[in-house]
Amino acid sequence: MTQINWSEKVNPVVRNLPPSGIRRFFDLVAEMKGVISLGVGEPDFVTPWHIREACIYSLEKGYTMYTSNWGLLELREAVAADVEGTYNIKYNPRDEILITVGVSEAMDLAMRVLLEPGDEVLIPEPSYVSYAPCTTLAGGVPVFIPTGMENGFRISAEQVQSLITPRTKVLLLCYPNNPTGAIMDREELLKIAEVAKQNDLMVVSDEIYDRLTYVGQHTCMASLPGMQDRTVLLNGFSKAYAMTGWRVGYAAGHPDIIGAMTKIHQYTMLCTSITAQMAAMEALKNGQPAMRHMVENYNRRRNLVVQAFRDMGLPCYEPGGAFYAFPQISGTGLNCEEFAEELLKQEQVALVPGNAFGPSGEGFVRVSYAASLDDLSEAFRRMSRFVRRYGVRPKIISTPKQMANGQSA
Repeated sequence: MTQINWSEKVNPVVRNLPPSGIRRFFDLVAEMKGVISLGVGEPDFVTPWHIREACIYSLEKGYTMYTSNWGLLELREAVAADVEGTYNIKYNPRDEILITVGVSEAMDLAMRVLLEPGDEVLIPEPSYVSYAPCTTLAGGVPVFIPTGMENGFRISAEQVQSLITPRTKVLLLCYPNNPTGAIMDREELLKIAEVAKQNDLMVVSDEIYDRLTYVGQHTCMASLPGMQDRTVLLNGFSKAYAMTGWRVGYAAGHPDIIGAMTKIHQYTMLCTSITAQMAAMEALKNGQPAMRHMVENYNRRRNLVVQAFRDMGLPCYEPGGAFYAFPQISGTGLNCEEFAEELLKQEQVALVPGNAFGPSGEGFVRVSYAASLDDLSEAFRRMSRFVRRYGVRPKIISTPKQMANGQSA
């Protein structure tokens, strides 16, 4: 009987796609007990009760049917009002907004609509793990814009211009950034917008962390002069409203682009869960106080975590947004994968190796501070003990919880 090579049955593009660097590492975590995980980018808050109650109430009322492929019109109207109120951008909720299954689906749809085989996508790097694979799966070619701690993990208009070729089609942005927490100032974004217009680029802007901005004011790319139709704005409810498992996002843009994305959406996802959409409507209508409370907590933890890393002897860029710190660990003599794996084995603390986000992440690890002060404090006790073994001499430091309470070590 002929031996079947099953891997040859798989599309070679998919076969050659690397697994997520985050999920590969956390397969190890699942096999261990007593691990403090600071790796997954998920709020430690439960979805606020009034949002959960709206979902429960919708079920009691019998809302269990399909919605329009575009999503509930009432939700699209609420999204349009929220974007206009926040950024003074007007979108027609009937044909310029699509409700998606999280921002991840919106990203996939945008790439499939915008790219033809061989088109290039400029991606600031370190970058979220799905951006390059989504580009590849759509037939595009990822072209990375390297950044580092020395420039605050920000890109410049000059960098963007230097990498543009006749095949460049899209500039993909994510600020506040995952994994670094970097933010962009309005002045540089204005320059980048001019480069996009001069070179006829589309911009796909993932702004899922926009409300988690702690330094200055977030600038929405679509709000800049001449950029609304040239930008596919992606956002959602996962981070700001602690709704990761609900899987509700949206895309906003020119009706031709959003209409094309809806064509794919209707043949693949059909529509987002109606109960999740009901919950998202409640989040937009009444979720601002709870959101502000969560953001205030993240900001306090941000300051404590950055200082704790620096006191530990590990240089750490001060993130301006999101809920990640990106400390430099090269002083231990370990590369980022060795650091993360040994820390997990020796001290049962889980972080993400920086190279999961691209070559520029080597020498760093990503740490989510969307965790309780108790977990952060115990994790830092363990990490301080760990780095001391590798020749880094921490100061006598206070844990994040002690610092929050005004105590000294």
